[in-house]
Amino acid sequence: MPMYDYQCASCGHQLEAIQKISDAPLVDCPACQAPELKKLLSMPGFRLSGTGWYETDFKTGSKKNLAGGDKAD
Repeated sequence: MPMYDYQCASCGHQLEAIQKISDAPLVDCPACQAPELKKLLSMPGFRLSGTGWYETDFKTGSKKNLAGGDKAD
């Protein structure tokens, strides 16, 4: 499940919440109880890197290495 960052516009309290994408955004601040929580934009908690799973995991035979290596002309 994704993790979202929130900040209270009233008291400035910040928190992280693990929620489903379909869940409604949080509204009430746990520190001051004001309905002033706003969702913040943040970096994702993971990074995809490498040659790509789509090229290497589901290919067979001579089609296995599409990014480089031996090329059939």
